[in-house]
Amino acid sequence: MEKTMETDTGNRGQWSNKVEYFLVVAGYVVGLANVWRFPYLCFKHGGGAFLVPYGLLAVVCGIPLFLLESSVGQFTQEGFVTCWRKLCPLATGIGCGYLVMKFYDLSYILIEAWAIFYLVFSFRTQIPWATCNNTWNTDSCMGVQILDSPSENLTANETRLKNTTSAAVEFWERRVLGLSGGIEELGSIRWELTLCLLIAWIFCYFCIWKGVKSSGKVVYFTATFPYAMLLILLIRGLTLPGAWDGIYYYLYPDLNHLPILEVWIEAGSQIFYSYSLTAGTLIVLSSYNDYNNNCYRDCFWLCLLNSGTSFVAGFVVFSVLGFMAHKQGVPVDTVVQSGPGLAFITYPQATALMPLPQFWTVCFFLMLILLATDSHFVMVEGFITSLSDLFPKWLRAPRKREIFVLVVCAVNFLVHLSLVTEGGIYVFQLFDFYGSTRVCQNFMAICECLVVGWIFGADRIFNIIKDMTGQKPAVFFKLCWKYIIPILSLVSFIIYLVDYKRLTINDYVYPDWAYALGWTMTFSSIVMVPLWAAGQMCLTPGTFKQRLSALCRPAEDPIRTRRKGREEETTVELTSPET
Repeated sequence: MEKTMETDTGNRGQWSNKVEYFLVVAGYVVGLANVWRFPYLCFKHGGGAFLVPYGLLAVVCGIPLFLLESSVGQFTQEGFVTCWRKLCPLATGIGCGYLVMKFYDLSYILIEAWAIFYLVFSFRTQIPWATCNNTWNTDSCMGVQILDSPSENLTANETRLKNTTSAAVEFWERRVLGLSGGIEELGSIRWELTLCLLIAWIFCYFCIWKGVKSSGKVVYFTATFPYAMLLILLIRGLTLPGAWDGIYYYLYPDLNHLPILEVWIEAGSQIFYSYSLTAGTLIVLSSYNDYNNNCYRDCFWLCLLNSGTSFVAGFVVFSVLGFMAHKQGVPVDTVVQSGPGLAFITYPQATALMPLPQFWTVCFFLMLILLATDSHFVMVEGFITSLSDLFPKWLRAPRKREIFVLVVCAVNFLVHLSLVTEGGIYVFQLFDFYGSTRVCQNFMAICECLVVGWIFGADRIFNIIKDMTGQKPAVFFKLCWKYIIPILSLVSFIIYLVDYKRLTINDYVYPDWAYALGWTMTFSSIVMVPLWAAGQMCLTPGTFKQRLSALCRPAEDPIRTRRKGREEETTVELTSPET
């Protein structure tokens, strides 16, 4: 009967070795936020002074939450929905909220599609975003070769830039996006972007169709090659004229920013984004570990790798921006952007100014594609694993899983066709701004810490980590889980709601119905937590106190159950006929 059950549900599997786990998690957490968000935040919020709140919040929020999620996944050996059944059944709504957030997060595959589009054009003899002799250019277009005049007056150069549109901007808005007037005008589907989107989803499918067996092998290339590209771009960037001017803007410490509350809020937000916290995927990835894997040690190394990559990426970005400002004869702060503008306008425009621009552009967009690919296919894997753990009989068997993965990829491809229309950028920004925002992250962090730190018990999770790794965490982590993280997350949650600013793109203001849709997206994940708790309280028999007691505690002591299972396995081995 046990063999029949295993055939029906399939084998959940584990990582083949420790290296695969480390590379998959590194590939997931080291992403676009490290390349285009962290350097910009350093520049905007005091340069080197920004490292003070960033480093402090990494210690009191980032590392403790990373350890919490990793240990929960490794102990329960479940996805981010079913894991809560083994800790606190009443809190399963946290996992349901993660499912909703994952649906919005999957839209980030559009960045990969954009990067593929640019990569194809990078092989042309004449890079199209460097000149104005293309069919999509307007009369106000200015090519990069006209900007090469650093000896001119700075004010005159700045005025000239404001009165014209760069070739890179026109390529981005008119050739790539075919930008419409707003979200009300979605327009037609861009067939070239659609093809790039299809390629991205096909690659995603073959990365995860066999589960950890396939994704664990893919990361040997996708997680390591971006570092090779980063090193090449770093060496080249530091040798460019004007590079150190850019680095000065990046790192010069302005201590006047430290008392500003916004700086600390942005630092905390960056920690959540770059460490991929309160998204559930860390729980899933750790669930494929061996029970005795040292997740305590892994946590420190992975967090150090993530923050170190962010810091180094700043040198890559700002050395090139300093070079670009030098060639144009303008201050560095006039060419600094964050988000898609940095990756698809400013940086390509800068590489077009270098000798052998095709080579440097190919290096940059290959790095961008692989960073986006790593993060994206792991997101999809987390989504699929969690659903498979909910319905193991139907979704975990090998052939059934492959079909299910194909259905998920196909459905998402069809949904994301709205992102490759002429108004697709407006839809994408709506997903990005409202789908998985700081308010969602802070709320989930509060819930996680309350459940694990107070209801399940910080002492109990400490004993579990000691049982798994052989070493007990520092008491500092208990203080973070029970007090520091919930308080800081609650403060950030309130400030976000009080100081809320509407989403705008350039001068475009969304219609009221779009803002209403955005807030619906935000609260669609948050509301899962109380809804699930209320539903379980209604369906569970007994008095209110009995129901609450039953739903807030695991059925058995987890350590005792684990040890009992190991003792039974040993007894079977000792009493078997072969023995």
